[in-house]
Amino acid sequence: MEKEEIKNKDQNNTEEVIKDKSEIKNSEEKDVKKQQTPEEKIKDLEDKVTRIYADMENQRRRYEKEKEEAFEYGGFSFARESLNLIDNLERSKVALQNDNELKNTEALKKIIEHLEIINKDMLSILKKNNIEVIKSINEKLDPNFHQAMMEVEDDAKDPGTIVQEIQKGFMMKDRLLRPALVCVSKKTQKSTENSEKKDQKEVNNDKK
Repeated sequence: MEKEEIKNKDQNNTEEVIKDKSEIKNSEEKDVKKQQTPEEKIKDLEDKVTRIYADMENQRRRYEKEKEEAFEYGGFSFARESLNLIDNLERSKVALQNDNELKNTEALKKIIEHLEIINKDMLSILKKNNIEVIKSINEKLDPNFHQAMMEVEDDAKDPGTIVQEIQKGFMMKDRLLRPALVCVSKKTQKSTENSEKKDQKEVNNDKK
């Protein structure tokens, strides 16, 4: 009985040794697989350097773009606020022209002349800094540059034509500083009715 136990024990020990050797061998094979050749290491390093360079290049481009925009449009907010001066000059001019006591006086004429000179100088300064007035009067309404505040009946103009400028609009290079506030033309009610009758008559003729 004792001999059988000793035999079984020796057999188990032998199996464990074989198993351990097998595990060691598998582990060594894995380690061998993990080991890279010099060429593979160089390729991996080249890939890493390429990725790092690409990231650096992207960051450089972003920085250059931000720097350029800061230089080109750094005064955007200041320029927009400065337009209030031009608005106030326009309002002052209109208020003086509507003053009954000043109407048709030499004093009013001189004041208006001075205000127009100041306004002209301010627009010239803005233009030197790439800020220009948006064309409005007699232009077709363009939502990219104009904001329609009201419609005025006018059969002499095509519908959507700007007939009055309430507030000047400005561009800073290729950016909208502020839209022009305008009035646009529309057909009179009578003209619209005549046009509808004409269209209906043409439809009836086509049916015949």
